[in-house]
Amino acid sequence: MSLTTRVFAGFVLVVSGCVLGAALTSQYWGGLVPCELCLLQRWPWAAAIVIAIVLVMVGSRAALPWAGLIFGIVFAVSAGFAFYHLGVEQHWFAGPSVCTASGAGHAKTVEEMKALIMNAAPVQCDQVQWTLFGVSLAGWNLVASAVMFLCSVVAGLQRAGAPRRARLEEGTA
Repeated sequence: MSLTTRVFAGFVLVVSGCVLGAALTSQYWGGLVPCELCLLQRWPWAAAIVIAIVLVMVGSRAALPWAGLIFGIVFAVSAGFAFYHLGVEQHWFAGPSVCTASGAGHAKTVEEMKALIMNAAPVQCDQVQWTLFGVSLAGWNLVASAVMFLCSVVAGLQRAGAPRRARLEEGTA
């Protein structure tokens, strides 16, 4: 059975819905409050859902290599966001000052103390709230994004290489 654009888009839609649904479930049912970087990581998954819905509706009119390329870009961005967040959590590099515990806030007056407290993010991006097998949610997002990136590359190359392979086998290349 050959992979079609509609089937691949449906696969991306299901996986993206599950990943984004798990993030929302952990927030609203599990009580995990997302930090700024957690919220940023949700955008590529939402974009993948929208793109997948469009591709499911247009079906075979969209070429699989282009769909693979578009999804590949979306999931590469997602993996980049997840790697950045994981790096901030592991203190490999500094995160955005709005959501990391920098220790730079030394108030000299009550007003400065109040400003520091009011401007502090409720959840710090460099503090891991929950892990599964020692891997944070940012780490799992990196794994999921990388797997989906690889699936996108394979899907894009499958159809793109098929006509050329057929010509090579016939000796007309």
